[in-house]
Formats: sequence, structure tokens, C-alpha cells
Amino acid sequence: MHTVWKGSISFGLVSIPVKLHTATENKDIKLRQLHKKCHTPISYQKQCPNCEQEVKQEDIVKAYEYSKNKFVVLDEEDLQELKKENEDKAVEILDFVKLEEIDPIYFERSYFLAPGDGGNKAYSLLHKALEQSGKIGVAKIIIRSKEQLAIVRVYQQSLLMETIHFPDEVRKVEDVPSLPEEKDVDEKQLKTALLLIDQLTTTFDPASYHDEYREDLMKLIEKKQSGEETVTASTKKQTSTNVTDLTEALQLSLERTKPKRKAAVKRKTTSRKKA
Repeated sequence: MHTVWKGSISFGLVSIPVKLHTATENKDIKLRQLHKKCHTPISYQKQCPNCEQEVKQEDIVKAYEYSKNKFVVLDEEDLQELKKENEDKAVEILDFVKLEEIDPIYFERSYFLAPGDGGNKAYSLLHKALEQSGKIGVAKIIIRSKEQLAIVRVYQQSLLMETIHFPDEVRKVEDVPSLPEEKDVDEKQLKTALLLIDQLTTTFDPASYHDEYREDLMKLIEKKQSGEETVTASTKKQTSTNVTDLTEALQLSLERTKPKRKAAVKRKTTSRKKA
């Protein structure tokens, strides 16, 4: 499992060297975009619309748009220095709370925490303490130049860190349009709904749920592949449309001038005979 971050987690005077591993993966089937005519994959380039030219990575700077088309340019040196200052206090458990006190809307992404070199004893201590206390740790961490709020909790035999949104990143429910102001419901309908909920209530088993669309899409791809319904991207360099148009235009121009040239030659021949 790939290590995405190395550092330490501290609570009080206890410091635990840890390694961070992504706990989940996106299994969406990625579909490429091809040119319908020749089945060549479409490429995307970074281009400046003002200069009308391709822009290389070294020619790109970061900036904050404080009003329409007005920017504050941020130097890479300034960003690196700011990042370094914050990384010095990278991970520190600030508080211990109960998991049920945090609404799921705050949760973002999960990571497995594994003990780093020499950290087994302290890692096991934190795992056992969280397990027996029934609490989770609230911490801050810098990941990919962004400060994240996170929680550290027990997950089976490991520690799990989950990044969570800051309060100002969660939009206000009051801003959601068209929400009913009064929850006036029919009592008979409510009893029926509660009965239905009761009948469908079960113990949560994640293994019983499947991404049926992804499975069906993969079956369709495999069926087409086995039936040799495949295409190969063209490696032949296509002639530029502009060049083709120019060639045709020149050819047409040449053909249109032929009668004039013949008439001019005929006039010159007649003049010479008279002379």
C-alpha cells in the first residue's frame, strides 16, 4: 500500500511516528474520449487565450482573484515558506470527543494510519486508550499544502484518520431553496411510512451493496471486446484542414486563370503576325 505522507501524531507529550495510507479507492470505470473520425484519443493543452499559444508548466504562476479580472500573484517561494511554517506543527490532537457528536456531513476522506519506525509501542497505546475510552481525537494536519481538520479513531486493529470539513466549508441549510417551512403531514400516511421503515430495517452490511451500473458497464465492455467490436487509434498524421483548404484554393485559382492566360498568349501571337 502506497505511503502518501510520513510524520507523527502527538497528544500531550506523547509523539507517535506514523505513515499515512489512503483507505478508500475510486473504482469508477474511466472512459477515454476519441475523435469519432479516426479514433485518436483527444488531448488537452493549457493555452493562454490572450497570447493564443500553449503555456508550459514553468510559465504558470498562482494567483488569487479578489475581484473580476484583478489578481494577487503569489510567489512559489512565499507558498513554500508558509507551508514549511505550518508543517512544523503538522499533526497534533487538540481534543477528544465522542464520534456521534460529529455530523456525517463533515466527513471527507479516510486514511489508514500505520506506525512508523520505532512507533509500535506508542501506536498500540493510543489505539487501546481510544478503544477503552470510546472517544476519538480531533487533530489538524497539512496534506498537499492544505491544512485539514481531522479525526483519529479506532478501526478494527488499526488507527484511522478521517479528514473533515471546517465549519465554514459546510454550507448553511437556510440557503437551500424551496424547503417547506412547515412539516404538516397526514397522520395515516406517517404511520404507514413508519411501518415501511420498520419492515426495511436491518443490520448494516456493506458487503450486500454493489455498484450495479459499474458491473453492467464492465460486462458490456467485456462483451464488445470478446466480440472484437474494437477500434485502433490512427497513427497516420492527418493533413491539416487549413493546408488542404489552401491547396484546393490555389488549385481553383490556377484553373480559373487558365482561360485568361490562353487569351493573353493568343493576343500576343496575333500582334506578332501583324507586325
